[in-house]
Amino acid sequence: MKKYKVISLFTGAGGLDIGLEQTGRFETIGCIEKIEAFAQTIRLNRDAGRIGTKRTKVYEADISELDPRQVLADLSLDPGEVDLVVGGPPCQAFSTSGRRGTVQDPRGTLLWQFLRFIDHIQPKMFVMENVRGLMSAALRHRQIAERPENGGPPFAPDEEPGSVIRLFIEDLHNKYRMDCFEVNAVNYGAPQLRERVLFVGNRYNRLCEFPRPTHGGGSEEDNEQPFLLVNEQESELERFRTLGQALEGLIDPEPIIMDFSPRKKKFLALVPPGGNWRCLPDAIAREAMGKAYYAKGGRSGWWRRLSFDLPAPTILTLPNHAGTALCHPTELRTLTLKECARVQEFPDEWEFVGTPAEQYAQVGNAVPVRLGRVCGDVVAQQLDSIYSDKLRRAKGEHPFFRVVYLKSHIRTRKWFKAGQKFVWQDGEDNSGVAYGPARTQRKERAIWET
Repeated sequence: MKKYKVISLFTGAGGLDIGLEQTGRFETIGCIEKIEAFAQTIRLNRDAGRIGTKRTKVYEADISELDPRQVLADLSLDPGEVDLVVGGPPCQAFSTSGRRGTVQDPRGTLLWQFLRFIDHIQPKMFVMENVRGLMSAALRHRQIAERPENGGPPFAPDEEPGSVIRLFIEDLHNKYRMDCFEVNAVNYGAPQLRERVLFVGNRYNRLCEFPRPTHGGGSEEDNEQPFLLVNEQESELERFRTLGQALEGLIDPEPIIMDFSPRKKKFLALVPPGGNWRCLPDAIAREAMGKAYYAKGGRSGWWRRLSFDLPAPTILTLPNHAGTALCHPTELRTLTLKECARVQEFPDEWEFVGTPAEQYAQVGNAVPVRLGRVCGDVVAQQLDSIYSDKLRRAKGEHPFFRVVYLKSHIRTRKWFKAGQKFVWQDGEDNSGVAYGPARTQRKERAIWET
């Protein structure tokens, strides 16, 4: 079957690219990555035959300073000859966790660097991956205390939630039609809860569809305890994969680990597997949490121990922070680099280059390999159709841009409610700790009509 040519932007450690190549339908011909250690990771694995070919060109460059026309010339290609451009522009500016900077943060402009490469390379399709927070991000961020609902003046157009993506769509208009899929990697067999948005664009007026979730909370008839209180829509799905399944059989004689400090271990030693800061005695919880003790929200990641029998939480770049703790279920330590890579489903032979912090960053920033593979199947089917129709535009009226929500928000368990704490206990009856199923399985809306 035809193999499609791919140029990868913001490649990082290559999670998305590995997933695409695992379909057997794609060949990575060029990668662009700014950080030296990350680029070395791609080169090392390319030379070992794990991605691309010996001819795959790896650019260690700031994309804003790189000419896409030169990239095409280096690859002996003309505009329009590349089948697919993929990439995930750095997303910290749009994340709803932490401080939002949106496009006031220079990283926000990398969205438009992605668009600049699309304009010049003119691929038949593109895939852009990002955090779900991008969908609500504003071009100019206003602090919550100063917003209209809290007595502030009305939003200016560039302060409206969603104004970033609306401007991006406006700049893309009449070039590509685009579908956006709000998904969660756990729904497709990845052993972690990871919400993402995938933007899939094509030049041929094709309506793209993403598969329904294949995995869920399990069935009430399962011999094992279901993760969720399931309904009929969930009962025929495969069970979510767990942290325990992801780590099964892992041999790591010389583990790389960014471990907790002795102070943090003092608190975590008091937290049972499946628990978090709410399991600490109140006086100790106040000491451990500091000002965060009085903050609003669940704060479920603080002083958290994981569970073997649940999917892992989102793998992050800093697993040893108190507020984003990824503490091993039974050992007093963070997950090792290899354990995090297993959860992200990197092949065991995949090698990472750099300091421990740089290696953890590569794993934590990556697109789950499983999600890349599912997306690759979608894109390959679309490209097959485009080529079989001899690159003609499809007839029919579609929204120029639509958003499809596919049960991306998943909660597998309760932590705290009405003054009562809940602890998930591996191997026990946890029906009182599980949430009910997601109410919304699929929702579609058009943001920009034709």
